Amino acid sequence: MFADRPLLADGAMGTVLYARGIFIHRCYDELNISDPHLILSVHEEYLQAGAEILETNTFGANRMRLARHGLAGKMREINEAGVRLARQAADRFREKQGGQAWVAGSVGPLGVRLEPLGKTGLDEAREAFAEQITVLTESGVDLLIVETMPAMNEAREALRAAREVAPSLPVLVMVTVDEESNCLDGSSPAHAATLLTEWGADAIGVNCSTGPTTVLTAVEAMRAATPLPLAAMPNAGMPRAVEGRNIYLCSPEYMASFARKAIAAGVQLVGGCCGSTPNHIRAMRAAMRALDEQTPVVVPGAEPSLTTETPPAPLAQRSRLGSLLCEGKFVTLVEIVPPKGIDCSKEIEGAQTLAQLGVHAINVPDAPTASARMSAQSLCIQIQQHTGMETVLHYTCRDRNILSIQSDLLGASSMGLKNILCLTGDPPKLGDYPDATAVFDVDSIGLVNVVNRLNHGLDIGSNSIGASTNFAIGVSANPGVLDVENELRRFFYKVDAGAEYVITQPVFDLRLLENFLERIQDHRIPVIAGILPLTSLRNAELLKNDLRVSMPEEIMLRMAQAATPEAARLEGIRIAQEMLEAVRPYVQGVQVSAPSGHTMVAAEVIASAFPPGTVPMQA
Repeated sequence: MFADRPLLADGAMGTVLYARGIFIHRCYDELNISDPHLILSVHEEYLQAGAEILETNTFGANRMRLARHGLAGKMREINEAGVRLARQAADRFREKQGGQAWVAGSVGPLGVRLEPLGKTGLDEAREAFAEQITVLTESGVDLLIVETMPAMNEAREALRAAREVAPSLPVLVMVTVDEESNCLDGSSPAHAATLLTEWGADAIGVNCSTGPTTVLTAVEAMRAATPLPLAAMPNAGMPRAVEGRNIYLCSPEYMASFARKAIAAGVQLVGGCCGSTPNHIRAMRAAMRALDEQTPVVVPGAEPSLTTETPPAPLAQRSRLGSLLCEGKFVTLVEIVPPKGIDCSKEIEGAQTLAQLGVHAINVPDAPTASARMSAQSLCIQIQQHTGMETVLHYTCRDRNILSIQSDLLGASSMGLKNILCLTGDPPKLGDYPDATAVFDVDSIGLVNVVNRLNHGLDIGSNSIGASTNFAIGVSANPGVLDVENELRRFFYKVDAGAEYVITQPVFDLRLLENFLERIQDHRIPVIAGILPLTSLRNAELLKNDLRVSMPEEIMLRMAQAATPEAARLEGIRIAQEMLEAVRPYVQGVQVSAPSGHTMVAAEVIASAFPPGTVPMQA
């Protein structure tokens, strides 16, 4: 069943159930008995979205996992009900719409450590797998999916149990991998593929894990080590805490992009795991349908509508900033925050002064700290119109759904904005209106993918937009964040998605920046360091204690010793000047913030780093 063409499996069951209000600590498998209509409706949603393989809601329905909920005695009843509900959904779909769907018996890990690391013996594990697989087979599944296997010894016992119980039933075995695309017991994907092939699996693959990128890397390694059909079903990215809930922020469009890449890499079965929903599966189906389309007949005078890419110009030709970065010039940017009203004359006047001083571009934040201000896009356009100076548009995912994002970006390109900084955005609870609704259809990684597609003349549905938007794509990074490993991982994803330069959060500790630069050598793109002139001790305390900015005690002491507000302001400028001089050998430019809109403070910081008459001028 895997050989004819790529197939699409469904997505997460638990994610949808949680979204419908099912408490996280409930036994989701038991819902097959207590709330069958709910499980049936989820299956039907996935079929409507385009799924061709339904996994039974039995991932945790083995005796050992069920025992944690006092349900070990109901193992047979739960698994039988799980198959019955999936089969009912598939039969209804075939009768009403003529569609074909297969039912796969889901077999997850036992949730215990096996010998030699744990007290559960390999024979005990095989027996527990065999019990569940027997019920699934007797209940009439079309195939078995042994999934999310953390270690090869557990995968082996599950596969052995399947072969003993149902020797003629197709068995797909999928492992889960870490950030380095290795199995959780340290096995490489190639080694895992070799072992599973030798042990007799009908198909192998990777599911769950840290998201599409690591899963794709793993299955590419597997492809070189096995002739078996491959499957790839990643999580919708890494979960992120947003307003008290863990949210998976990989957009449907990003998962669709993954599906295209996976199929191009030789994967025959794609689907989703944790965080994926019917919307993700629908987008993946659209992407697969586009791949299935025959080359369209082009009518003379008509524009082709699908998958007609228009690659962007080289970065050096897209914008002045891009040209300077490609030439290796040291660039200078100043951040100007939009006003809270409709009068932006002060901001334009400040930009005019900075242009005369030779600053290369103005960065305009997008409603920073979730405050209600003039749109960044409007201020960028007005600055460019009045000064001829290039701007960098900060663009966040917080306030817009995927349709609005595309519309905004098309408009920005049409109006002559060529530089964009892709950001997730601060949650509304930090701002003026904490009850405002956040959207977060995508995060900054997904946004980079969207912009990159527009740069290739395609919208998220692979429809041609006629021409490239030609944005120079920037992203942000924070070298001083507490969880630097996660920050690095996300940065690597952004670069893989198409980022072309990065602007860091304000740097006060050079050691952290040096460490960050060392760690990104394999994903190096031009780095522009953030410089923020402090205005007072209280300002420094806010950054350090409230916003968790890494601030050396030496800087805190210097600000504390300033006797007057003016002395504190001057000391903040001196610190910023010293930091600019310190980072110059390591980076391709600086972005200096204008505190409280005082652009001359930023100008003073930049001017001090260059002898008279040598301030970098616009190219």
